Amino acid sequence: MLNYIKNNDIILGLISAIFFSTFIYLSYFGISFKLINTLLAISALGLFLYIPKKAILVAGFFIGIFWFYWVGYSFKYNGVGWMLPIVIFTFGLFYSLLFGLLALTKEVYIRAVLLFLISFIEPFSWNWMQIELIFIDSYIGILKYQLVIVLLALSLPNYINQKYKFIPLLLIILALDINYKPQQEAPIKIKLIQTDVKQNEKWLPQNQLTQVLNNIKYIEKAIDANYDLVVLPESTFPLFMNKYPSLYERLTLLSKKISIVAGALYRENNLNYNVSYLFQNGDVKIAKKLVLVPFGEYIPLPKFARKFINDTFFASQPDFVPAKKPTDFMIKGVKFRNAICYEATTQDIYVGEVKYVLAMSNNAWFTPSIEPTLQKLLMRYYSKKNHITIYHSANTAGTGIIR
Repeated sequence: MLNYIKNNDIILGLISAIFFSTFIYLSYFGISFKLINTLLAISALGLFLYIPKKAILVAGFFIGIFWFYWVGYSFKYNGVGWMLPIVIFTFGLFYSLLFGLLALTKEVYIRAVLLFLISFIEPFSWNWMQIELIFIDSYIGILKYQLVIVLLALSLPNYINQKYKFIPLLLIILALDINYKPQQEAPIKIKLIQTDVKQNEKWLPQNQLTQVLNNIKYIEKAIDANYDLVVLPESTFPLFMNKYPSLYERLTLLSKKISIVAGALYRENNLNYNVSYLFQNGDVKIAKKLVLVPFGEYIPLPKFARKFINDTFFASQPDFVPAKKPTDFMIKGVKFRNAICYEATTQDIYVGEVKYVLAMSNNAWFTPSIEPTLQKLLMRYYSKKNHITIYHSANTAGTGIIR
């Protein structure tokens, strides 16, 4: 049986992909086994260094599918749901080619270098494939130097005499996560709201008033419970809020009793923005989204290609416009960095002096799937990497404090 597996590239590649992805699916079911995750993550990297070239291509293909099969779910809301299998196959093919860089050589140390370099690649600014993320629920740290140590420990046995062959594996001890310190929570009372609005109902005009009234109820309940701040999800108000003065006035009045952060849209000079609104003490501050979702909120291609894709797949909807810099909210004397969905999983939003982040998402685009789980794991990754506490409010799934 072992010989059959060893000589079958498809099975070897599939096993490698499973080892590389298991931590996501365990987390999806609320299971956390640090030892198992540690062994599987180390084994996955070891397999990448030693398996045959064809097996690497197979592994990359299945990794792309296991991690990102859900991306195409959103296409059905634009009337092109038939593209789902094409999107899934495209992700598989792309990551087969990306990890296929390792198949250019059989030399273990070169593969280790290439694997480390791959950890820096973010195609079209899509950064949800973080190789170090496989260690987020393990005993290994998630920093680059710890990845280098693991790759070094796995590579050296190939170049050492049989008697001492596995001694380099002891180097992995140097990659253990032993300096972890839990982040502090903000010194104010925060209510995080999780809504449950289906994506195919969210933007229907006849549902707009219901969602607005429900949001008002959430805020009033938070006031009754004596919270200092209430945070609602991304686009929880499904409208261009600056075009609704009566709603503005209502939230402004409520903000004299509680600080309110809520997602909505904003239109200025015929340009559309995905924003967070802060209503506080009768005043309003707007935070425009800094990092847009590639192929979701903007098309990272030349103008002629953008127009074709928007006309063909997105009902001619114009791209959103990004902010020029991150936005901080000062709430009850505490500074919070604002992050809207994808932003909370990018390093750009953590630049500068940041201790607390208010994040909001609309995960209805992709549920049910592993997307909210992968998003949470990535936020844990950035929270740990930057020593930051994240307060996350989401529609359908993902709400909670991330430390």
